[in-house]
Amino acid sequence: MKPTRSLLFVPGHKPAWMEKAVKYGADVLILDLEDSVPDNEKEAARPLVKAALKSLSAQGQVCNVRVNGFVTGLTFDDLDGILCPELNGVALPKAETVEDMKTLDTMLTILERRHHIAFGTIHTSLGIETAKALRNSYDIVTSCARVTGLSLACGPGGDASRSMGYIWSKEGTETLYLRSKAVLEARAAGIQYPTVSSWWDIKDTEGLRKDALFNRSLGFRGQTVMHPTHVPIVNEVFTPSAQEIAFFKGLIETFEAAEKKGSAAVIYQGDMIDYAMVKTAREMLAFAESIGCKI
Repeated sequence: MKPTRSLLFVPGHKPAWMEKAVKYGADVLILDLEDSVPDNEKEAARPLVKAALKSLSAQGQVCNVRVNGFVTGLTFDDLDGILCPELNGVALPKAETVEDMKTLDTMLTILERRHHIAFGTIHTSLGIETAKALRNSYDIVTSCARVTGLSLACGPGGDASRSMGYIWSKEGTETLYLRSKAVLEARAAGIQYPTVSSWWDIKDTEGLRKDALFNRSLGFRGQTVMHPTHVPIVNEVFTPSAQEIAFFKGLIETFEAAEKKGSAAVIYQGDMIDYAMVKTAREMLAFAESIGCKI
């Protein structure tokens, strides 16, 4: 799964907005059929989203679609209406159990066959919006090969705060455990690039930067944003800097030089380094290269 620094929601009933969104620079656009679309426009939005998938894909934009959850009775029809080879993945709201993900897997298998798409092509990311989903996240991810991502919701208001009971703050201390647990569950399940949605204040961009830095320090590799102006900030935060890249390259070069002399431990910029730190450095350089950084 390629790392995703930024994901931007776009309402699926607004064709002009979807077409325009390619200019914002988000690694992934999430074309939405759920909360941002009025109930009486959801059915009509399906062909609009499918047309946008084809158009945006031709421009090199990666797109996912958030469908409506099982409780609405719209999930299968949503999937049937938007499935096409240009679709990268789908997001299912309120997936809380292994059975939920298996049901989605069955639907996608049926529809891939119907639409002549290779089996297993359509991926999904587990969106954690409830306490139950977080509690079951490892089992859900490991139960279904389609799950290639994990994203935690821990913003103000909404389903997550209601389910988990926290009172949101800009400092994020009340969701520190939730964020850390989500990263732990993701990594334990083999998901290397977990993402998070935690900042909805459109005007406070400095607060967004601090929040994104906090998330990166915890192990998240990207962030979902609610407004186009947030995309470049998140992209910058989750992109290794030139200084970081130089540090990791220098660490590897220093260690390899010492290794040739018969040593497996050496001091680099004041710290003792060994094989474990070299592995970390190589992993970070591979991550940087995968998102287009010059190595």
